Amino acid sequence: MVAVYGTLRRGGSNDIRRWQADVRWLGHCRLPGQLHDLGPYPGLVLDGSYKVLAEVYELNPALERELDRVEEIWPIDIGEYAKHIVDVELLPLDGGPPQAVPVLIYVAQPAGVQGRAVIDADDWLAWWTQRQG
Repeated sequence: MVAVYGTLRRGGSNDIRRWQADVRWLGHCRLPGQLHDLGPYPGLVLDGSYKVLAEVYELNPALERELDRVEEIWPIDIGEYAKHIVDVELLPLDGGPPQAVPVLIYVAQPAGVQGRAVIDADDWLAWWTQRQG
């Protein structure tokens, strides 16, 4: 499973369905971290300041490769993001009970957020939409 919190969310400029149209959306979770303004996309630092809204999707190797390309980890890693596995509480779309699950997330590296504004919000897509007017 992968949790996406920025442009990869539904309606974002890099909506995950662009990379795999039939990707299965499993639900929402909250990631323990702080968002930083990196221009047209956010960077998440795992520090527990907020509980950042994310969407959780099934993940397969082909989709992971595409996400690695989007986040510029592959074919050349530019050092802006790193992959981490974190345990979250998945709130399933089907209304079932919350489930503790591990998810892959792309976390901003410290050098990439240094000097960048902190976003005082837990929902980047709503924050970005409001900012754009």
